[in-house]
Amino acid sequence: MSHANYYGVIMAGGRGTRFWPRSRRSHAKQVLRVLGERSLIQQTVDRLRPLLPPERLWVLTNDYLRAEIIRQLPGVPRRQILAEPAARNTAPCIGLAARILHSLDAEAVMGVFPADQVIGRPARFLRLAGAAFRAAERGRMVVLGIQPRWPETGYGYIEFPEGVRPGSLKPAPVLRFREKPDRSTAEQYIAAGRFFWNSGMFFWRADVFLKALRRHLPKAATLLESLPAFSHRHFGSRLRETFPLCENISVDYAMLEKAKDVVGLAAGDIQWNDVGSWNAVYELLPRDAEGNAGSAGRLAVASRGNYVDAEGKLVALLGVENLIVVDTPDALLVADRARAQQVADLVKLLERRKREELL
Repeated sequence: MSHANYYGVIMAGGRGTRFWPRSRRSHAKQVLRVLGERSLIQQTVDRLRPLLPPERLWVLTNDYLRAEIIRQLPGVPRRQILAEPAARNTAPCIGLAARILHSLDAEAVMGVFPADQVIGRPARFLRLAGAAFRAAERGRMVVLGIQPRWPETGYGYIEFPEGVRPGSLKPAPVLRFREKPDRSTAEQYIAAGRFFWNSGMFFWRADVFLKALRRHLPKAATLLESLPAFSHRHFGSRLRETFPLCENISVDYAMLEKAKDVVGLAAGDIQWNDVGSWNAVYELLPRDAEGNAGSAGRLAVASRGNYVDAEGKLVALLGVENLIVVDTPDALLVADRARAQQVADLVKLLERRKREELL
């Protein structure tokens, strides 16, 4: 499938603080090879290639990462890898991409893809993405829901009508977006069978999105509409002036929860993972008989459930369980695997202590 008015927007501006000390400002999670020989953003481009050639991909990142992403994605035109002047969450980010694409192609249909997800069944994903693009081309705002595999409390959920079929290529109405639930509520969602994880992947015509942006986020819409044409020599300077004035808000909160007639595709098992922490990496890797995973250079005695990332170094584990061990030239992380999400708190502490060399 190749439609000239289909475009991919890859959001790659995050810092990946839960992947410290490997993830740093200038070498964040999305450009790391945490699974396999290709970085997460390279895997995203590889996965989309049958549907979207690199020349129709746009990457939104930051000044710290732009040079590395340009190096890793030689097939994507350099001018289509943009650094946002300030972190303003997903609504202004997608609005900027929609503004540019609509100015270049009035019929542009855009798919929005985070740069740091893993999908183990790409062929199934591509069928869903193709169906989502077709629905978006007809003027719908489309979200992709992931069939939950456990009662996750760290994701938002999409509520579909009764009887929704996982894997169906027919869009279903989205009844409501649900916030991250507590454990009991998440278990109820799983039992109901019609609540799906919000994947953060969206599809819509650029003009449809811009119209919704004007309705629900008029300040950001006005600022983005004031930008000159993308090819204009003052586009970059005007962007640096106006973009930081946009609200700092996600597209879910700003628009999708308020918009009418949003539809979704209820994905079946595409082996999706948002790779949100070191523990998520552990869960995706092969493990030995004692449940240890990671670097080949490890020696484990009476040790179970550990993850080790230490290139070029032997790590000897003795009588320990469920640890994360990540070694870099200037920092060593040792953490309880059950507290992997809290690694971001260490980064906040380093920020307060102004340890810029470790950020």
